[in-house]
Amino acid sequence: MADIFSEVDEDVRNEKLNKTWSKYSIVVYGAAAAIVIGTAVYTYDKHRKTVAAEAAGAKFMAAQELARAQKPAEAEAAFEAMAKESAPGVRALALLRAAQEQSLSDRAGAVKIFDSIAVDAAVPSLLQDTARLRAGLLRADEADKAELENRLGPLLNGAFRYSAREILALAALKRGEFEEAGRLLDQLIVDPNAPASLRQRAEALASLARGGGKVSPEKK
Repeated sequence: MADIFSEVDEDVRNEKLNKTWSKYSIVVYGAAAAIVIGTAVYTYDKHRKTVAAEAAGAKFMAAQELARAQKPAEAEAAFEAMAKESAPGVRALALLRAAQEQSLSDRAGAVKIFDSIAVDAAVPSLLQDTARLRAGLLRADEADKAELENRLGPLLNGAFRYSAREILALAALKRGEFEEAGRLLDQLIVDPNAPASLRQRAEALASLARGGGKVSPEKK
């Protein structure tokens, strides 16, 4: 009798299992399919990005070679073409290099490109600051004090604070504002985190500022 009841219990369990499987098998299959599809999509997307990155890198290097070969017009065109078909980060890098090449023949046009990169929210902040610094450097000879402070002031607490302060000091020297130039240069000289080469330049320029723009005989 015990065997009969065991067989009945087994049949009941099997029937319940079959009903449960029929009810939920679609969920199990769906989850498995989602995992397989998700893995395939991730793998393909990773491969696609790797291929795209390699292609972008090759194009960037080719444009760099044109610049090294002293072919600024061709290099500028190559960087601009790359910028049109690249992701935001790569696009910004290409535009920065295109503007750098353009600055050799058209400073005003290059400043416009740098300014557009500096305010583009899609561009990483470090590249935005790079564009601000480059534009400020190109404008340093012509811009008045207010414009330069507006351009470079936001950089004084960031990664490019030393270069920004040096450009402002040079501009102050050119305007004959020796006290202002000395103040900025002294900030660089006493900053232990400033690059050694920059501190050395600052010391030489500070001597010039203290001399009212005149180089003493021993400094010549």
